[in-house]
Amino acid sequence: MKTYHRSPEALSRLTPEQFRVTQTDGTERAFANEYWDNKEPGLYVDVVSGEPLFASLDKFDSGTG
Repeated sequence: MKTYHRSPEALSRLTPEQFRVTQTDGTERAFANEYWDNKEPGLYVDVVSGEPLFASLDKFDSGTG
């Protein structure tokens, strides 16, 4: 089983909102983050660990934000 890697350096680069969402189980406001309407192809990665999360091909419009 792979462990989640988070270095103090990576955590120090987070904005307060990124820290709240990624480290304290927070959520983002619907339709308000910088990627909610992004249609560009690419790979989404974890902002802390750098590990791949999903490809843009896996995105779908759930209508919920």
